[in-house]
Amino acid sequence: MTDGHEPAPDGDLALEERLSRPTPAVMAALAASPGSVIVLGAGGKMGPSLTRMAWRAAQALGDGRRVTAVSRWRDATAADALADDGVQVIHADLDDTATLAALPDAPNVIFMAGRKFGTDDAPADTWQANTVLPARIAERFAASRIVAFSSGNVYPVVPRDTAGAREDHPPGPVGEYANSCLARERVLEFASRRRGTPMALVRLNYAVDLRYGVLVDIARTVLAGEPVPGTMGAVNVIWQGTANAWSLCCLAHAATPPFVVNVTGRDVLRVREVAERFAERFGMPARISGTEAPDALLSDSALAHELFGDDDVPAHRLIDWVSTWVERGGARRGGPTHFESRDGRY
Repeated sequence: MTDGHEPAPDGDLALEERLSRPTPAVMAALAASPGSVIVLGAGGKMGPSLTRMAWRAAQALGDGRRVTAVSRWRDATAADALADDGVQVIHADLDDTATLAALPDAPNVIFMAGRKFGTDDAPADTWQANTVLPARIAERFAASRIVAFSSGNVYPVVPRDTAGAREDHPPGPVGEYANSCLARERVLEFASRRRGTPMALVRLNYAVDLRYGVLVDIARTVLAGEPVPGTMGAVNVIWQGTANAWSLCCLAHAATPPFVVNVTGRDVLRVREVAERFAERFGMPARISGTEAPDALLSDSALAHELFGDDDVPAHRLIDWVSTWVERGGARRGGPTHFESRDGRY
């Protein structure tokens, strides 16, 4: 937990260090989950910092375990930086059967590969990435612990004045992407039950690392003098470093059938209020478009907080950090989150 006065990271190197700083809970979880760690789909927005956190924890434990990062690595810089740290970096297409079979065995698997954006243009690609590939991964690593990323999009919208959907809330996915996420969970649950593979499913929504995320979208929109979409009137967000840590902690909770946990912040943030805070910081008016709906896509993270502790960077501090980063002209990574989508189209 920060002391409430920690300044925003100053630049990409400081940000990467902060995102990958292992917590005591991560150290304990890896100590309870012996053996090498392999991160599949490590080249996305979240993968490099999560992999680096696992590697830093392994170094601190001093038990000689290997940490491997697998991806197609569209960002060669991220791959090179991990390799320089000491991570085993493998350039691979997980869709290739022979390549998948040739990957090194590891007792601990973090499965991050998936597809969201571009679903409307190529829905078949999304279903393949989110259902067929998970089935193959589950078969290839049947003897491992598997932590697989899912999404809070498997839930329906809930009244915005509630804490959000808990893990036992009936699913209600909207759109092809969300339905494919629920299908991924079902495929992995089947594999877990059939083969006895311990698994954990991480229902993540809206990690923020200062270069991307819902808060970054809102801040940049305000600073540009453009209206912030307000129909989806409330959101959950979580500091990506905390999301990294909690996801690694799930290795110690993998079970058959799979352990399921919502990974997001404790607070329900009102989009209008967040926009107004950024506007005040930037010395300009906040403009909001659309009529706020009475419900929103929200997840209750009480279980994660109970098991893993408090957010490392709480929402108010994260808003402050994003303000500072955006004002400084800090780097941006990837496109917008489309958090405002209510029809499931990304």
